[in-house]
Amino acid sequence: MNVGRLLIGKPLETKDLPHQAISRPVGLAVFASDALSSTAYATEEILIILSLAGAGAALFGISIPIAIAIAILLTIVTISYRQTIYAYPNGGGAYIVARDNLGEVPAQVAGAALLTDYILTVAVSISSGVAQLVSFPALRDLQPYRVEIAVGVIIIMTIINLRGVKESGRIFAIPTYFFLVMMFLTLLAGAFQHFLGGGLGVVSGVEPIHHEHVELLGVFLILRAFSSGCTALTGIEAISNGITAFKKPRSHNAAITLVWMSSILITLFLGITLVAHQIEAVPSHSETIISQLARTIHGDSSIFYALTLLGTALILLMAANTSYADFPRLAALSAADGFLPRQLTFRGGRLVFSWGIVLLAFFAALLVILFNASTTNLIPLYAIGVFLSFTLSQTGMVVRARKIGKLKPGEVVKGLETDLEYDPHWQKHMAVSAVGAACTFVVMIVFAVTKFATGAWFILVLIPALVWLFFRIHQHYKGVASSLSWESAPPETQARPVQTIILVDDVHAETVRLVNFAKSLGHPWRAVHVGVSPEKAIVVEQKWQKRIGEGEMVILESPFRLLAEPIQDYIAQLQEETPGCFVHIIMGHLAMDTFWEQALHQNSAFIFNLALSRMDHVVVTTVPYQIHRPGEEETVKPSTVPA
Repeated sequence: MNVGRLLIGKPLETKDLPHQAISRPVGLAVFASDALSSTAYATEEILIILSLAGAGAALFGISIPIAIAIAILLTIVTISYRQTIYAYPNGGGAYIVARDNLGEVPAQVAGAALLTDYILTVAVSISSGVAQLVSFPALRDLQPYRVEIAVGVIIIMTIINLRGVKESGRIFAIPTYFFLVMMFLTLLAGAFQHFLGGGLGVVSGVEPIHHEHVELLGVFLILRAFSSGCTALTGIEAISNGITAFKKPRSHNAAITLVWMSSILITLFLGITLVAHQIEAVPSHSETIISQLARTIHGDSSIFYALTLLGTALILLMAANTSYADFPRLAALSAADGFLPRQLTFRGGRLVFSWGIVLLAFFAALLVILFNASTTNLIPLYAIGVFLSFTLSQTGMVVRARKIGKLKPGEVVKGLETDLEYDPHWQKHMAVSAVGAACTFVVMIVFAVTKFATGAWFILVLIPALVWLFFRIHQHYKGVASSLSWESAPPETQARPVQTIILVDDVHAETVRLVNFAKSLGHPWRAVHVGVSPEKAIVVEQKWQKRIGEGEMVILESPFRLLAEPIQDYIAQLQEETPGCFVHIIMGHLAMDTFWEQALHQNSAFIFNLALSRMDHVVVTTVPYQIHRPGEEETVKPSTVPA
């Protein structure tokens, strides 16, 4: 507990939740780090695909129009999500929009797509950040340990996020703004050299990626490059999912932060692509595009080169924080609707959804290990979920706009999430959302087709499987709710006879406490010992007669050394003899001070609890017996039973 308090901090009271809201500058660091970090690898992913056609004008020239097309798409999606923020001020993004306008199945598809994307965001961003770090000459010897470094970073980020959104935002704001300063400084220096300094020069000393097979530069290859570059759009939806994290007025602050984020993202993405074209940067396994760009502009030995690489690595590592902020919130929304385990709705000591944070970290670390912390291997799994959620969200906004258009001026209709009120500009809003939905749908199809063979097939199988799982969980909760419903079977409020059974493994000081507790209840009781060992059973019966001297001792034979099954059979026999009775099982449990001491004991109470809890009219009580070390004073001493 002391270690946990040191790492995570002291618990916060529930009333402190409103004080955990964040400002726009902190919100930019928390929710925009994913989108901003994509500028570090989006251009590189375009060039990797174009390099399949070989070096030359095709590689260095086509990347610019592709980047411009992506920037236009990004603008459309931003405008659409700005409308979503104002329409749904309680957050939830694509999940809530789809549920409100399209139904449960599209909502769960959007939820599965986003949850998958958030996990991949952590894996991709941290893997890319580690790749940036080991690109630095002094750290290239660490390349064989990329997986270990990435998993270590995930653990550190998990601990920081368990401390709370506000505190993690303040911590991560520093590297986010440091990256922005260094990248804008680098791009401005490059522009100065190009226009006033006589040119940028060409990057040198880089071993380009060699492909076994060369492809023709056709439409299909360009579409593949476009879809890879569309990873620059990942993270755009994050702010609409986390509106409730902002200070009031929440929608206004979230919308302004979204515009800031998109403007910075477009500027950096186009700037990096243009400069990479000017210096003829080439994709390489040993050095990233950002490293080539900074080295060419600042020089190998310049402190600004090192700082640019450091800032890029930090923003890529911090990009995972967007997922840490949004994954737990979305999982909590889905769990509250009964499509994920209810535990995901519980807030931890620091008022964050701790179970969601831990679950995200586990699956992200698993992906990093399975894919060897390779950004290129993870990218094909990435972005399909993003564009699927984009499409569903904007399609939902089209449906919402049509509903509004059918209302009369001044008319208000109560919706599932928000009230619908007539808006004279509904046609304009619908047109923006429709264009956005169409564009993102096309990109999703292109991505699915062009990346299918290299890993996208896995996501196309995973999302339907997750939706199926979500509905199985939902059916379980509905079944439980139906069983607990008062209308389905009004519970009886009459007294029933009780048969008490004390489970005895041996006769010692703890046994006395069990007997005292059973006698205090005032019901008929008897002791039962499961005779796994016939020799021990004889000894236990003798000890009982000598030390306890009252009550019936029943020895249940267990020739196959089973523990729970003989007890279950005996309980069934008692219930046949006394129909409608409750059977009260009392058992002891040695309670140790530490986990490792507890692990040294049988802990059979857990086995019995699991087996007996499924039996009707059976109640299990566990009586803990605290073991005190020599020299410690016992707070409660067991009384003795008269012979």
